[in-house]
Amino acid sequence: MISSKDFFLALEALDTQKRITKEMFLEALEQALVIAYKKHSGQAKAVEVRLLPDTNRIKMFAYQTVVEEPEDTEKQISLEDARLLSRKYKVGDKISEEIHSKEFGRIAAQTARQVIMHKLRDVETEMAMGELSQKEDEIITAVVRRVDGKNAFVEINKLEASLSERDQLPSDRFNVGDKVKVYVKKIKQGFKGPQLAVTRTNAGFVRRLFENEVPEIGQGIVVIKAIVREAGQRTKMAVYSEDSQVDAVGACVGNRGTRVNSIVSELDGEKIDIIPWCDDPLEYIARSLSPAKVVMVQAIDESKYAKAIVADDMLSLAIGRDGQNARLAAKLTGWKIDVKPYSSLKKEELALEEAEAMANQELDTGNAFATDLDLGDLDDIGLDVVDGVVLEVVEEVMVADDIISEEVLGDLSLEELEDIVLE
Repeated sequence: MISSKDFFLALEALDTQKRITKEMFLEALEQALVIAYKKHSGQAKAVEVRLLPDTNRIKMFAYQTVVEEPEDTEKQISLEDARLLSRKYKVGDKISEEIHSKEFGRIAAQTARQVIMHKLRDVETEMAMGELSQKEDEIITAVVRRVDGKNAFVEINKLEASLSERDQLPSDRFNVGDKVKVYVKKIKQGFKGPQLAVTRTNAGFVRRLFENEVPEIGQGIVVIKAIVREAGQRTKMAVYSEDSQVDAVGACVGNRGTRVNSIVSELDGEKIDIIPWCDDPLEYIARSLSPAKVVMVQAIDESKYAKAIVADDMLSLAIGRDGQNARLAAKLTGWKIDVKPYSSLKKEELALEEAEAMANQELDTGNAFATDLDLGDLDDIGLDVVDGVVLEVVEEVMVADDIISEEVLGDLSLEELEDIVLE
């Protein structure tokens, strides 16, 4: 029998503060005591624990269950053997024997303390996991507990998470005790408990910042249709509202830019382009290249390839540093976008006009020659005339009692052909 007032006080604390019920504890304690009893006595009898809170005592009993034919003789006893002890026993009864050993009492007390601590850790982990499972894909304010080189380790609900260099903004600098907002990418149960993957570079981080900052997004009045990001540099976000009375972009920007500026401050100056979403792909592509103004967009739907034409002085703005603006626009829309200056379009149009003019000139020359010929004579020799243009024949014809084959005709110039026809 264990006597300990502190034990019962701790048990009460578990029930009220940590939400660990006595039943949960007793189940774990009994399992632990079975192992302890077996090691101590060399027997594997079942152990029953009885709490006596009025006297601050715990009684322990080793027992066997009465059965017709025992399969486990250490935990079961036959009805025949049980009735040798007492005629009142029947199948299903338990024959108990209180454990009085002082040595085992000390072992039991130590086991109880260990079970309490282990159960406490398990329940705290389960509670933390339950609370955190609802925080996946959310923003949490964490506290920096230590910094190791370029890695920072933050605490969330008494759990530690690593904020690696690749998950930090280029300008992030942390000190122990700093509070920092992080985006929870993934929560999984690891060997040592819940493991959290957090970041500040994910596009979801900016999405959640806007959802928290802009009430219209939280209420579903304004919808973020797409968002892409190159952390620390630029974010592009397309927004939309089915309510024609609501300015989706204006709601995100806020009065005098207060809302978007708050988010830019959290991102340490990262540029944010907010554009109105559109179901017309050409218009959407043009808007996606903001802040550049697009003159026109030519697209091939089958291959999702688009050519965006911008004014010459807008070319560098449309492409962006190292192609970043055009690259993000392509990711936002899902189209491959080729940005061209307006001058190159004019050059292409001029070249096309010149090619058409040359083709027309050659056509006119052919027409003039056909007009000078006697078209009836051409029919006699098997030449075809289409729109006034002489075509080569693919059959043999007779001219001036000579056989002229297709190969010969193919080698003749127009002047030589004219001489033959006119003879």
